[in-house]
Amino acid sequence: MSQGQSQSQDSIAAPEAARKLSGRRRKEIVAVLLFSGGPIFESSIPLSVFGIDRQDAGVPRYRLLVAGGEEGPLRTTGGLELTAPYGLEAIARAGTVVVPAWRSITSPPPSDALDALRRAHEEGARIVGLCTGAFVLAAAGLLDGRPATTHWMYAPTLAKRYPSVHVDPRELFVDDGDVLTSAGTAAGIDLCLHIVRSDHGTEAAGALARRLVVPPRRSGGQERYLDRSLPEEIGSDPLAEVVAWALEHLHEQFDVETLAARAYMSRRTFDRRFRSLTGSAPLQWLITQRVLQAQRLLETSEYSVDEVAGRCGFRSPVALRGHFRRQLGSSPAAYRAAYRARRPQSEPPAMAVTGAGAAETVVSQTRRAAAATAPSGPAATSPAPPDPGKPSSDTYAPGRAAVPGPRSAP
Repeated sequence: MSQGQSQSQDSIAAPEAARKLSGRRRKEIVAVLLFSGGPIFESSIPLSVFGIDRQDAGVPRYRLLVAGGEEGPLRTTGGLELTAPYGLEAIARAGTVVVPAWRSITSPPPSDALDALRRAHEEGARIVGLCTGAFVLAAAGLLDGRPATTHWMYAPTLAKRYPSVHVDPRELFVDDGDVLTSAGTAAGIDLCLHIVRSDHGTEAAGALARRLVVPPRRSGGQERYLDRSLPEEIGSDPLAEVVAWALEHLHEQFDVETLAARAYMSRRTFDRRFRSLTGSAPLQWLITQRVLQAQRLLETSEYSVDEVAGRCGFRSPVALRGHFRRQLGSSPAAYRAAYRARRPQSEPPAMAVTGAGAAETVVSQTRRAAAATAPSGPAATSPAPPDPGKPSSDTYAPGRAAVPGPRSAP
């Protein structure tokens, strides 16, 4: 565990010692920094976790300070108006500062708020970003050289806008000691429970989870929620055609070197460009897409697990089972059984379309945007699709994970 600690680990001890807290700050004081335009649900999570006295249930009490990050009144989603009882001066007293969300991933946060966050961090406060709150922490420079996460949909943008941040879109949350980030919405609850667990132990976190009627600790990461959508910026990027080709040919066995050749790049250059565009290492992205395809086939077809492995480009059912369990926390057979148990009996399984058909919508949009930059020549010639039921002995090459840490690419 070289940089940060992910939610997927059973051990919850902080990966590195926190800085010494300034004398004017108190560990039990939590400041929540709100901005106008922020989503109401994410904003309410730390208010509920840290702002309600639940000592009767065995949950130690925090003192909550709700601070406005800019002039009020603050308007939330739905047109509600809020008036924060404190301003940025409240952050100077807090041992933990939480930024629940930021209103826009394309606009810069107020400079006064960023300065306050930097001072808090320098004085030993723990800084927490929930969902798009990670963009505020990144704008303040607090994520430079660190592992972090955010909602999987915004992870590519965070990685591209702040290339010094090691964005891992797979995790529900990342604890890097004095700076913590979470994925979207419900993952904010996971991270807040983790903070309570770190401060006061498993029993306190479990008691709080029971009051909130949520699991005390969820297993797995964001992989199960990913879809096949591509980053908004990819349509105009030269790599768009390569990504589109990969999505069309998931039933074939190809490696990252194949994709780099199609992009007329060295493997090293391709890795760097791909990560800046998608927020993920190309090998991890490719494995994730194959697992997602397997997930759909298990849900919508009658193919055996062996056949699913072949139709998703895995060299063997063993490879499929390993990657599937690593990403979704279940075997393919158990996943299918659980899915069918939840499906209404009157709903017949539909035969899924594989390969190009499964990615048709995404690929067609990408091809139109990237037609001018499509690769040509020998490297762009698509090989003939193999018999899906007879995967070849070749497989994609081993590689490194998107960021150093507990999860590594196979």
